[in-house]
Amino acid sequence: MQMPVNQKYSVFGQNLKAVRQFMARVGPRLFANTKNLLKFDDMLLTFRQFAVFIFLVSLLAIDLPVLASSPAPVRGRHAMVASQHELASKVGVEIMRKGGNAVDAAVAVGLALAVVYPEAGNLGGGGFMIIRRPDGKAAAIDYREMAPAAANRNIFVDKNGELIEGEGSSTIGYRAAGVPGTLAGFDLAFKKYGSGKVRWHDLVEPARRLAQNGYVLSYRLAKLLVDYKKYLAEYPDSDRIFLNNGKYFKEGDLFKQADLAATLGRVQRLGAREFYTGQTARLIAADMKANNGLITMADLRNYVAKEREPVRGTYRGNEIISMPPPSSGGIVLMQILNMLEPFDIGSLGNNSAAALHLYSEASKLAFADRAEYMGDPDFADVPASWLVRKDYAAQRMRKFDPTHAVPSSEIKYGQSRAEGSETTHFTVVDPSGMVVSNTYTINDLYGSRVTAKGTGVLLNDEMDDFAARPGQPNMYGLIQGERNKVEGGKRPLSAMTPTIVLRKDGTPWFAVGARGGPRIISAVTQTIINVIDFGMDIQQAIDAPRIHHQWMPDETWFEEYGMSIDTKRILASYGHKFVDRPRNIASATGIMIDKDGTRLGAIDSRSDGAAIGY
Repeated sequence: MQMPVNQKYSVFGQNLKAVRQFMARVGPRLFANTKNLLKFDDMLLTFRQFAVFIFLVSLLAIDLPVLASSPAPVRGRHAMVASQHELASKVGVEIMRKGGNAVDAAVAVGLALAVVYPEAGNLGGGGFMIIRRPDGKAAAIDYREMAPAAANRNIFVDKNGELIEGEGSSTIGYRAAGVPGTLAGFDLAFKKYGSGKVRWHDLVEPARRLAQNGYVLSYRLAKLLVDYKKYLAEYPDSDRIFLNNGKYFKEGDLFKQADLAATLGRVQRLGAREFYTGQTARLIAADMKANNGLITMADLRNYVAKEREPVRGTYRGNEIISMPPPSSGGIVLMQILNMLEPFDIGSLGNNSAAALHLYSEASKLAFADRAEYMGDPDFADVPASWLVRKDYAAQRMRKFDPTHAVPSSEIKYGQSRAEGSETTHFTVVDPSGMVVSNTYTINDLYGSRVTAKGTGVLLNDEMDDFAARPGQPNMYGLIQGERNKVEGGKRPLSAMTPTIVLRKDGTPWFAVGARGGPRIISAVTQTIINVIDFGMDIQQAIDAPRIHHQWMPDETWFEEYGMSIDTKRILASYGHKFVDRPRNIASATGIMIDKDGTRLGAIDSRSDGAAIGY
């Protein structure tokens, strides 16, 4: 929670070793030459060395990262799209230029990302969308994947009660996939909240064209495909489409996806329900049946996206609107903010040991509640209204010690009265002030690694977001309880946290979300704190270093160059434990609306993408 310290904008952070080597080399020469200060030949060299020496000593003495400012947010007078691929952001802008609103643009962006951002953008996954209309009314669209009817509590454990690995597990292969919800969710949002000025056909066409005609592969995507060759090669259509049958794609190659273009063409002509009842559904069901999968035609036909009441709360007088269960994101976000609100975080200092300790302790408490209380509200009683109360937060924080970290083993869930890391998030603000914050996913990178035969659709591995063994950690180390056990027709718990924040006068201020499994919650929460408590703009707030603690395992994630050695030592003296190496903690995108109405777009420097406005 300070100015950004990521690799892209660090000035000396990446070169401290080189700085110290320079000091070791120059220092002895400098002091050896001091006796010759009056010798003209030595004076110029000595004074130059002395100036450099004093400057470098000042840097090393404070032992903090030396930072350049974040770039200014992208400005747009009328509208803005921020997504993790430039082509997708351009699609959204063009839809709004044609008269579409933020929901129309968001649907088109989501469909385009399924083509140009295949590791996370999707038709074969699901997610959540938060909408705030210009009249102030808000909606939450739940298009989370659902467990197939044949799924049951013990489907991912063997006869000895151990988790199955590889094909047949909850993470890889045909059985790992839940029934996709993306198209159903986009269809619901479009029909209920779209402008009525653009056709469904027009929203699908940019994605279909990108799949049919192809796009130029970046270095990042070409490398990522090769990095995942071990897994993708196991499944014929994934091998053919993404690995070019072993003739791997390179940076600059034109990447076409004919099968996906055909699927998008059917959806374009026949509507979103084609995916669930038409030829696409038959292809998915047939491939599942041939490979011992779980999804059937009946599962696809019965999938329904739902509109739910958003989670609402306030932080320092600013209203927060976020996603309710089956996402845990909104509730955990509000819990952490409620626990922090009584403290004057701004006075503690940005990225100080005191501020990081406070955040970490609050996060542990909220994630402990997540493990116990959260799940699909259609199957379990989730005490949402109690968990987001400020008096409940005060009760949870009553034993907070400013110089002592409570071990996670000693933290239990509170007494109530009643995700893969490879998601992708995009945010849209239109000329009318409508705001859309959308996060969707196929869970892990490339999901289950299965591309359903003949469809070009990569399927998710969201079944791992259930508690395959309640009380035992999943692929993200998250422990989950009985409320999130595997059941047919149920939606798995998620950490996705699409969020909209209002000013104290009730006008929209900024919207933010992130990719990164359970670390999404940390990224969104700390972005909000950075704006409200530390006065950062949206780009600075997103780029700033973060920490993450999810209760179990009892370890704090930190970012490279994001925490000084002194700060880490202080936190360790309080009892904090750290992961073995620094790691990026999610990546976010967001849009802020300035007081004069200017849209300010931001893409996390930890990732790629583009904010584009007009």
